Formats: sequence, structure tokens, C-alpha cells
Amino acid sequence: MTIRLPDAHGALRAYEPRTEPLALTPGAPFASRTVFSAAHVVADPYADTTPDSPAAVDWDATLAFRRHLWAHGLGVAEAMDTAQRGMGLDWAGAAELIRRSAAEAKAAGGRIACGVGTDQLTVGPATLAEVRAAYEEQLAVVEESGAQAILMASRALAATAQGPEDYLEVYGHLLRQAAEPVILHWLGPMFDPALEGYWGSSDLDAATDTFLDVIAAHPDKVDGIKVSLLDAQREIDLRRRLPKGVRCYTGDDFNYPELIAGDDHGFSHALLGIFDPLGPLAAEAVRVLDTGDTDGFRALLDPTVELSRHLFQSPTRFYKTGVVFLAWLAGHQSHFTMVGGLQSARSLPHLARAYELADRLGLFPDPKLAEDRMRTLLHLYGVTT
Repeated sequence: MTIRLPDAHGALRAYEPRTEPLALTPGAPFASRTVFSAAHVVADPYADTTPDSPAAVDWDATLAFRRHLWAHGLGVAEAMDTAQRGMGLDWAGAAELIRRSAAEAKAAGGRIACGVGTDQLTVGPATLAEVRAAYEEQLAVVEESGAQAILMASRALAATAQGPEDYLEVYGHLLRQAAEPVILHWLGPMFDPALEGYWGSSDLDAATDTFLDVIAAHPDKVDGIKVSLLDAQREIDLRRRLPKGVRCYTGDDFNYPELIAGDDHGFSHALLGIFDPLGPLAAEAVRVLDTGDTDGFRALLDPTVELSRHLFQSPTRFYKTGVVFLAWLAGHQSHFTMVGGLQSARSLPHLARAYELADRLGLFPDPKLAEDRMRTLLHLYGVTT
């Protein structure tokens, strides 16, 4: 039995779906790497909303997906870019998500770290004092929930800062206040164009120096850094310059297998959006790596890169659409609806290719369900399968 999938040129091609999934079951906790999956949110499909309305979240399905990730040993990076932070999920929704997920993590014994930003600043340009206060408000919410804090890049700070000294002042202020070591997040403009010139310069070498200056001034308050620049060599160079004890969490959804595997000088841990759809397979790969079998780790994870690069292709910020689409096909949610109406952000050929690549990897627990749902989507678009 084949299914006809449209390509980017409007032609239909036959694809024969696999009939059996990969056999992936929960296992022992990871020993050699700390691994977080950034997790998506599940929209309430029955809410009477518009794309610019506050997010209506299906809390039961959203928390069930986090339990799925924890069951396989992954930590959850909550209220991050993958959860449509700033692209459908506002601060009020993010705060509720943080509180609920942190409570669920305690009940499940799962690891959780949550995004701290400034997205409550929605009207006009902000002053540095207002940026600091917004960060402080969100940091308090995360710390009160019992989760680890991830200091996210701030659109408001990027718009307000006059140079590197403003970043040093704001981040220094926050790190002095933090109760526990945080993860610093550097998100490149390919994920969010409003973050161009972060750390005070569009020259990445100069920006890197400022970033490292922040860490060097407060190494006891920085658990690690999360780098999302899609530049493997730059990440390698950066992690080699980190103070001892400060981890590098790769956020490179193009080059993650080689970065996690590492080299003679070190390796990256992981905080990745692609581990949302790859969760069980990624967990299995890390357990293989725990045994010292780097080749086995690469054999499992290298074939996933084609799917990841497809989902994260330009405009990269719309990768969330593919992530949620695959969660629907995999049976983690009953519908393909997203907050902010973002299910419309990728084309049918893009989604069809995502289905094919994921199916080839054996990612769907029930391949027949995935095939049926793919056929349903094709029919809605007028494709006869």
C-alpha cells in the first residue's frame, strides 16, 4: 500500500510507509550527558480564538507530552522557543505553563528548566530598568516553581541596549540575584530576527567575547550555556573557552550528533527542539553513548539529521509547525491545531516530506495511525491518495 505525497514542484510521488515502529522503551538515567528536550504546547482545538488572541492551551495533553519525555529520561526545557514563546504564547500563558509543568515534574521525578525572558514588555521601547524588572519578575516565578532558570535572550534588551556594557550590566544584575546557577541562552537571529546584534554586536567574534565576559564575572552562577547559532565550529571554539565547570548545551539542530559526541577536548550536553519529536530515539542514542560506544551513538543519531535540517530550514522560526505536526501523527495529540494559528506556517509539501523522513526513521509508535492522519491532511488539501 502506497501513499501519494506532493513534492515542492507540485508533482505527486508514491511512498510506501513502513509497517513497524522502532522498538524504543524507557531505560536507565543518562550517565555521560545532561539532555533537555525543549517541548511544544498543545493548543485547545475547541477554543474560539484568533491568531492574535491569548493562547488557549490543552493542559492535559501538554502535560502528558512532558511525562512522555521524562519517561524516556529526558529533561524538559519549558516555556522556550519550541513552546511558541513570543509566537503565540505570551507571558501570562508561559507563567501558567511553568507553574503547571514544574509541579508535574515534581510528581514525575523529572528534570525541568524554564525560560526567563522579558516578553511581558509588549508596548513601545523599554528602558534598561524596565528590562531588568521584567527579567526579575520572570526569574521569581521560575525559582518559586522549583525549576532551574534559563535566562533567555530578550528582544526588549536587543532593542534597548546601546552596546556590550548594557548586556554586562543587565546580566550581571540578574546573576547576582539568582538563587541557583542558571543556563544562559544565546539564540541566533535565524530563530528570531529581533535578536540580531545580541551581546552588543553583529560581529559574532565580538559578541562571543562579551558573552564570555558575562560568564567569567559570575562562573559560580552559570550552570551552562545554551547556544543556538547553527554553527558547529563556533560552538566548539566557544565551549573550549568556557570556565571549568560551565557546561555547553548544544542548541544546534543541524549538527547535534557530532557536538554531543565531542572530541578529544570536550563535548556538548544538549538542549534541543529536535528532541521533541526524536525523544525516545535520542534517549536510546545517549544510553549507547553512556557505554562509550560513540560509533553506535552516531549510527542511531546521524540518520535523524536530515529530518532535523528539513524541519529547521529557513525561515527557521517556523520549525515549531513541523514539530507539532509530527506530534499529531505520532498520536501525542488528537489534532493538528497550534496556538496563534501557526499550523499554517509550513506548506503541504514541507509537511509531506517531514512525514516521510520521520516514518523512515520509525518515529511513529503506530505507523498506521500516522499514515491515516497524513491521508486525512492530504484529502483536506484536495489530494487524492
